[in-house]
Amino acid sequence: MEFFVVIGAGQAGGRAVEAMRASGFEGRIDLVGAEPHLPYERPPLSKELLAGNDAPFDLIYDAAWYAERNITVHLDAPATAIDRAAKRVILGESQTLAYDKLLLTTGGNVRRLDIDGVALSGVHYLRTIEESRAIDAMLNDGSRIVVVGGGFIGLEIAASARQRGCHVTVLEAADRLMGRALPPDICAAFADLHRENGIDVKLDTGIERIEGTDQVGRVVTSNGDILNADGVVIGVGIIPETSLAAEAGLAVDNGIVVDEYCRTSDDSIYAAGDVTNHFNPLLGARLRLESWQNAQNQAIVAAQNMNGADTPFSEVPWFWSDQFDVNLQMCGAPAGWDNIVTRGDISARNGLLFQRDGEKIVGAIGLNRPRDMRFIKRLMTGGKTPTAEQLSDETVGFRDLLK
Repeated sequence: MEFFVVIGAGQAGGRAVEAMRASGFEGRIDLVGAEPHLPYERPPLSKELLAGNDAPFDLIYDAAWYAERNITVHLDAPATAIDRAAKRVILGESQTLAYDKLLLTTGGNVRRLDIDGVALSGVHYLRTIEESRAIDAMLNDGSRIVVVGGGFIGLEIAASARQRGCHVTVLEAADRLMGRALPPDICAAFADLHRENGIDVKLDTGIERIEGTDQVGRVVTSNGDILNADGVVIGVGIIPETSLAAEAGLAVDNGIVVDEYCRTSDDSIYAAGDVTNHFNPLLGARLRLESWQNAQNQAIVAAQNMNGADTPFSEVPWFWSDQFDVNLQMCGAPAGWDNIVTRGDISARNGLLFQRDGEKIVGAIGLNRPRDMRFIKRLMTGGKTPTAEQLSDETVGFRDLLK
């Protein structure tokens, strides 16, 4: 009998063990997680769970589901080492699990700031259920909340806090919001959105320190401004959790390096999700993605390949963010936004923006255009090359461009 072990019991790990059984694997499966919870999805942590309605978090499956499929789950059990020569995983100080094939879905850890006052009560990061609940508890009507970081997570938290009646300030060290991923027009549209809703957005402004006795009381910015605060949420990105892989001698470079089949530099070890630096044949490039789609779908492909398939993971990357009444969706991973075609009105937050490489669409962003984005993903996957005139013309249907 073969033994499969999955380290990392988040969304990727949960979908992986599901796919292992669905693909016909009948051997032993061990799912190892550092958190006390069964696998769950993380997007609700900055959205539904901060809405103030005591929404329960949803597990992917309950304990009975794993038991019925003979999947052994080890919770609150961080893996401490991989012994590649003996093909075993060490949990804690002494427990061991043998494997024939191993899947790493270790995700990432929040990037932490090294500043005075960061350990005060009322200062939070967001990565886990417990952290989401702690943030939820301080979003009271009239509370003064400072959000450090104007990326997707920071802005979703800011929007949730403002909708709960909090006074919100966003500090972003760069000159625009979400600037690492999005072009200036989109960034400006979201800065306007947050300001129109009463959020004080401070660009070119970092955080110098946090002050208070036991509880946070003030934030001092890099510009010397002093902001009274009842709570601080820091969202400045994540770092892929590669320590186990690196200590085991696997190739690591901004994530665990895998090929298009999700294999690491050891043929018996695979990796999937936020932690991977993977090759995408559709894009012809390496990238590391932090997205719901990648965590789920790459894990499924990895599990199938562990069970004998030979399927490359090759999808157009897709992300989304909900902030106030605007749904943002993005396809692709372009190197820049310098050959843009627009449709609709971006400034009114109802339009589309395309990045092209020659005639090929390599990136697309939609504001409140979810139906269009479904067709655009198919255009990109199929390598279709509509003209700039067709892309910008609202009377030209994307369904027709697929024909």
